[in-house]
This record gives sequence, C-alpha cells and structure tokens, in this order.
Amino acid sequence: MRVEAYNQVQQLYQTKKVNKARQTSAASHADQLQFSSLGKDIRAAQAAVAGAPVIREELTAPIKAQVQSGTYKVDNASFADKLLRKRAEMDAAYEEMR
Repeated sequence: MRVEAYNQVQQLYQTKKVNKARQTSAASHADQLQFSSLGKDIRAAQAAVAGAPVIREELTAPIKAQVQSGTYKVDNASFADKLLRKRAEMDAAYEEMR
C-alpha cells in the first residue's frame, strides 16, 4: 500500500515538472519566419515578370496580320523538325527524373 501511495505522489510531481517545462519553453520562444536568398530572388523575379506584358505585340502583330489576310504559310518540314526536337528534349528530361 505504501508503494502505491509513493508512486501516486511521484506521478503528481512528474506531471507538474512536465507542465512547468512546457510553460517555460513556450514562453521563451517566439515564432519566426525567414526567407532564404533563393526565396527572395524568386519574389524579385515574380515582381519583374508581373510588370511585363503577357503578349509581345511586336512579335505577334506581323503573324496575326498574315493569318488574317490568308498569306501565312507554315513550313511543314521546319514544323515537324521542331516538334521532334521538342519531343526528344521532353523524353530526355523524363529519363533524368527517373
């Protein structure tokens, strides 16, 4: 019976010690947030891109005019070559990820 009483008293003291430790550690630390230099660089790049126009009119205006007038011609061989090169790049990138 005395051993059980001792164990109960010891358990009470142990929980008080744990609670005091939790209170001390919670009170002594404040939450902080730090951005890495990479994060800051990404934020600066996003801000720079946000100010740029979505469509570069100086490049698209001549093509748009040709399409509207019906004079725009697609070089099939060049298109197929670019398409196959892009596919090869994508396949290589996929293999690197594996």
